[in-house]
Amino acid sequence: MADPLADFLATREPTAQRPLLGLTVLLVEDSRFACEAVRLMCLRSGARIRRADCIRSARRHLQCYRPTVVIVDLGLPDGSGLDLIAEIAGARPRVPALLATSGDCAAADAALFAGANGFLAKPCESLLEFQRAVLAALPSVAGPAIGTVRAGDDHIVPDPLALRDDLQLAAGLLGDGPDAAALDYVARFLAGIARSAHDAPLQAAAEALAKDNSAGLSTAAPASRVSGLVRARLAAGAVF
Repeated sequence: MADPLADFLATREPTAQRPLLGLTVLLVEDSRFACEAVRLMCLRSGARIRRADCIRSARRHLQCYRPTVVIVDLGLPDGSGLDLIAEIAGARPRVPALLATSGDCAAADAALFAGANGFLAKPCESLLEFQRAVLAALPSVAGPAIGTVRAGDDHIVPDPLALRDDLQLAAGLLGDGPDAAALDYVARFLAGIARSAHDAPLQAAAEALAKDNSAGLSTAAPASRVSGLVRARLAAGAVF
């Protein structure tokens, strides 16, 4: 079935104010808060966005359509984003642009080695930086020159309700008595959203939990501390 809106958008030329006009972005991201930031950036840049929250969902999306840009978070609930990047990079026809994103900038080299065209460091809060990263990953004929991009309101602030959704998810996972693998995931997930929310105490506690869990140390005390911090954030309903 024809999509009149998609056909209309595809015929419009990108501009300096909307340099990603006509592009479709598939974001593979488990955090609602991080996803909301990218959604706003795509909206202001003219791109359409679809979201997959895990590797399995991303594969279903890619079986149905071919996005122009795929952005893959490296920490996903059902596997490593590096493996998904390698899988997408090896598929033919290849997506025009493949980007990795993570709060761990040390992972950039591994992402590029796996086949990514670029790397977005979290938190990504600058509209201009986002546009430049996407355009740099695309073939040179796909959009306006990077130097012509102008972002009037550059700083992106995601809806805090999305942060609450992430915290509620983490609280549920912590309350389920997770095994070592699940605990590692939720600790890194919380560290990532805390970094994006500029919540230094929660980030430090989550990173400490991940470190102790990886070292095989007792996680009862650090897990209890993280759980308490998450509950405290959720209890402060006025924040949301």
